[in-house]
Amino acid sequence: TVCHQNGMTPHHLRRFRNALLKKGRPTPDALAEIPEICRTPFTDTICLQTLEIIERHDSQKDGATKLVFRCMEDGARIEAVILRIASGRTSLCISSQVGCAANCGFCATGRLGFIRNLTSAEMLDQVLLVRRLLRGEERELRNVVVMGMGEPLHNADNLFKCLETLRDPSCFNFSEKHLMVSTVGVTDAMERFAIRFPGIKLALSLHSARQEVRETLMPVGKTQTLDKLRDVLLRMGTQNPPMVEYLLLKGLNDGPEDLQALIEFLDGIDAHVNLIQFNPNFGAEFEPISEAERATFANTLRQAGLTVTLRYSLGDDISAACGQLAAQTSTR
Repeated sequence: TVCHQNGMTPHHLRRFRNALLKKGRPTPDALAEIPEICRTPFTDTICLQTLEIIERHDSQKDGATKLVFRCMEDGARIEAVILRIASGRTSLCISSQVGCAANCGFCATGRLGFIRNLTSAEMLDQVLLVRRLLRGEERELRNVVVMGMGEPLHNADNLFKCLETLRDPSCFNFSEKHLMVSTVGVTDAMERFAIRFPGIKLALSLHSARQEVRETLMPVGKTQTLDKLRDVLLRMGTQNPPMVEYLLLKGLNDGPEDLQALIEFLDGIDAHVNLIQFNPNFGAEFEPISEAERATFANTLRQAGLTVTLRYSLGDDISAACGQLAAQTSTR
């Protein structure tokens, strides 16, 4: 009301949002889009920043950058990763929680335990600050994937608010096909996600289609069983086929019986299988398989009629690859 009384119009607000969210301009530049008399009342009523970048680590091998953020509310730390693909596309992997309760044996984040959920504003600020950083490189942020620290569907309410804002044409204006969410498999939230965001890709971290093996690797598998997961994948239909992520671990999930179990699990499901290499991290006592073994595994799946890609992780020299994110958390 104060801003309206002093001449701030919806047009001014739209110009401010466009400058801040879509163009990634610095906050003072964005505020210049509204009348000067409105700026102080306006900034007194809204929170313009919830995170600050406190560390930056650039890979010497590829186009990855790991950013460490400090949450301004309590000092907690989270990480996000910029992926500058050789084709020219730029993607951002953001976090959804401080720590994680899933405690997957191959993931450094799980060993932190669960600290707290991120707010939707803290999730969005990762995107905002990176869009601003990339503006200085004359790069456009093309894709946002929620695959960083935490289990996104354990924080579904804030995740859904974040996704709504990311795809909102009046805010960040991302196309749904350039958004993706990864989950260890929280079946009730997966169904709600599919109904609310049918155009956004869901990636299921499966890692084994043998119940006893999956439980060993991922404690969540004891309650979110393979039967439940297969049932929900079938009900989700084929409108937007899921990505099935499969981390290959030597001697654990890479044998003939594992291949057959995966083929049977995906029978009748229009899924895209993404085979991932294991990235060593402190406390995870696993071994990766060779490139030749991974190629053979992939070819067998293709012969069974499945769509398969091999993911080559970026940023492993800066602990930014899949399973390596573990920002030191602090309330200092």
